[in-house]
Amino acid sequence: MKNEMHVSFSAQNSNVIFARTIALGFLVNLKISVNVLNEIKTVISEAVTNAIVHGYKNDATKLVEMDMYIDSEELTIVVKDYGVGIEDVEVAKQPMYSTKESEDRAGLGFTIMEVFTDELVVESKLNEYTIVTMKKRYHEE
Repeated sequence: MKNEMHVSFSAQNSNVIFARTIALGFLVNLKISVNVLNEIKTVISEAVTNAIVHGYKNDATKLVEMDMYIDSEELTIVVKDYGVGIEDVEVAKQPMYSTKESEDRAGLGFTIMEVFTDELVVESKLNEYTIVTMKKRYHEE
C-alpha cells in the first residue's frame, strides 16, 4: 500500500495541534499501536514547533509545509520551512541547544525526533529553508 499527503498551514502555535490531527487522520486506516502513534505525534509536534519558533520566529504570515508518505513498512514525515535556516545542523542537533536562550526552551527537539524515529535527516541553508525528514518503520497489529 502506498499513500501520500501534502498540507501547508500558517506558522502559528495553534497549528501544531492541527498538524498532529491531520497526521493521525492520515494514518487512521493503519493498525498501528498507540505507542507508535504517540511517538509520531510527538515528532511532528517537535518539527512543526521548530519551524514556527526557530525557522519563522513566530511570524504567522509564513507557511509550514508537511508531507507524509506511507508504504507497506515505513512512514516518512517531511516538515519544511523557508525561514532563517540553521547555521550548523550538527550543533543544533546537540541536546540542550536552543536559539531561544532567554525563553523556557529545553533544546531537545532534534534529540526527541532521533529517539522516536528510525532515521532523521535535517537539511538547511541559511536564510532559505530547513527540511526535516523523519522515517519510522511500523508493523500493523
